[in-house]
Amino acid sequence: MKNVLVCGVQTPYVEGGAEILVADLRQQLAARGYNVDVVNVPFRAYPPAEIPRQALAWRLLDITESWGEKVDLVISTKFPSWLVRHPCKVAWIFHQHREAYDLLGTRFCAFSDSSEDRRIVDTIRTMDGSGLPECRSLFTISKNVAGRLARFNDLRAQTLYPPPRHVGRYRSGRYGDYVFYAGRLEPIKRVDLVIDALARTRGGLRLKIAGCGPHERDLRERVQHLSLDSRVDFLGFVPDADLIELYAGCRAAVYAPLNEDYGYVTVEAFLSGRPVLTTSDSGGPLEFVSDGESGVVTAADADALADGLARLHAMPETRLRELGEEGRRRVAPIGWDSVVDALTAPLR
Repeated sequence: MKNVLVCGVQTPYVEGGAEILVADLRQQLAARGYNVDVVNVPFRAYPPAEIPRQALAWRLLDITESWGEKVDLVISTKFPSWLVRHPCKVAWIFHQHREAYDLLGTRFCAFSDSSEDRRIVDTIRTMDGSGLPECRSLFTISKNVAGRLARFNDLRAQTLYPPPRHVGRYRSGRYGDYVFYAGRLEPIKRVDLVIDALARTRGGLRLKIAGCGPHERDLRERVQHLSLDSRVDFLGFVPDADLIELYAGCRAAVYAPLNEDYGYVTVEAFLSGRPVLTTSDSGGPLEFVSDGESGVVTAADADALADGLARLHAMPETRLRELGEEGRRRVAPIGWDSVVDALTAPLR
């Protein structure tokens, strides 16, 4: 039996798509006969000066063996886990520290233009330039992440799309009077943009939001300010069975983040036979969503997004079904066998 360690990066008290994906990867490796465990090191990205010091903790770890058992393979996932030293290391890159790359200079970045912050950005990029080339193979969870890696680091990686957790359980139900968002409530997810768009639409279309996060209070205040209390439901964390039903009963899913790494929402909606509304700068979702083919793609402003909501609201169910079924066809090949086979190839 081969021993595998998956290297995760844990922000205490936070669980999002990356944490779910690490847990699912562990489960899938174990189901295929590997002796697998997860190594998590806490990470805090603030203040910015803390980032290099905390990242270097990975460089100091010795995970070549444990209790006399050789570790045969290490799989790194997020910055800075690929700084760990191991003779047989691969990376399945969920994302890099985006504030040092595509988010630099945006409102979603904590770095200023000071000389100190520029040095930190350079240090992060140097760390990536050291740790990632040490890997036997580089993989990413989307073409979008692979594109960033090529653009900023001149490194090439193969894309391995991760399946969502409930593959085989998603279903299609009747088309409801709501669009559905699922995910953490953070500014970069731009749920506020969706709310602003909803305020510009007429009729009875509603928005259901499943998820928690630091932006929730601001979003609730925005809903009240726009007098949308009767049209927006904050559901908080929902159990798995409820999540599946919410996808099954929505008119469409709406997902408008900025340059998303991947986006489970898109795949989950398509597996439920639902079209997806997204924006032209949303990144990962655009690998599956095409305007008029599997969903609706608009510019990233409230007026354009409102037009997209109106289109979906006015569509006959036959057209919604066509879009959703095309989406289902596009994500149907995504599965765990190809992912695990690629990640564990050095063991064969």
